[in-house]
Amino acid sequence: MRLFRLSPEGFFAVERDGDVRWLHSDPFEEPVAAWSTGRSLDLDHAVPLAPVLPGKVIGIGRNYAAHAAELGNAVPDEPLLFLKSPGAVIGPGSPVLLPPESERVDFEGEIGVVVRRTLRRADRAQARRAVLGVTAACDVTARDLQRRDATFARSKSFDTFCPLGPSIAVEPDLEALEIVTRVDGVERQRGHVRQMIVDILDLLVYASRMMTLEPGDVVLTGTPEGVGPLEAGSTLEVEVTGVGVLRNPIEHREDAG
Repeated sequence: MRLFRLSPEGFFAVERDGDVRWLHSDPFEEPVAAWSTGRSLDLDHAVPLAPVLPGKVIGIGRNYAAHAAELGNAVPDEPLLFLKSPGAVIGPGSPVLLPPESERVDFEGEIGVVVRRTLRRADRAQARRAVLGVTAACDVTARDLQRRDATFARSKSFDTFCPLGPSIAVEPDLEALEIVTRVDGVERQRGHVRQMIVDILDLLVYASRMMTLEPGDVVLTGTPEGVGPLEAGSTLEVEVTGVGVLRNPIEHREDAG
């Protein structure tokens, strides 16, 4: 089952077995089994938005050993947390804008976990109950600035640096997820959750010790090897099991002044 947020006003729709219907329930307030739906709609004539507008976007660095190695980094002893600005979030079809402040902007395809209930100092069982679903994400990164700065805040948080979508795969099998990243149709990354150093539930448990996770928050779970630079005129795709393909064009930022 997939959950969409559609224009013009951010209404939710749910897809079951190919049938898409408007969702009358609040997906963060009501259990999935109790969701009430309305009339059918045609996704071909709808415009998907970012499937959630998170209050926080929490990133996890170096959670795939091969990715840490490709950038010359050691695998951390515990999860490496950082924050991306919520203002970086865009939806499917919106352009990723390359800022003039950076000479190298990289793609990092990731599985994003969407939280549906408050999570504070949780255990694994509580973390599992708090997952609404997963979405496709790209942790776009100004690599030169990341290497220059003491923190990741600037390099990760430019406007448009967090594409999400096109849907949320609701209540997925968290042990059977795969991610694929393509640029102009050419596969650049492929990873599976079994390759993660720390699995999804333990990431949620760990993050909830430091900060309360709220409904709608998104946790990015790390990127597999194969990251590389983005060029204006190309098209970025991130595909996650059950979610669909998140597709965004790459453009130069025109309002540099």
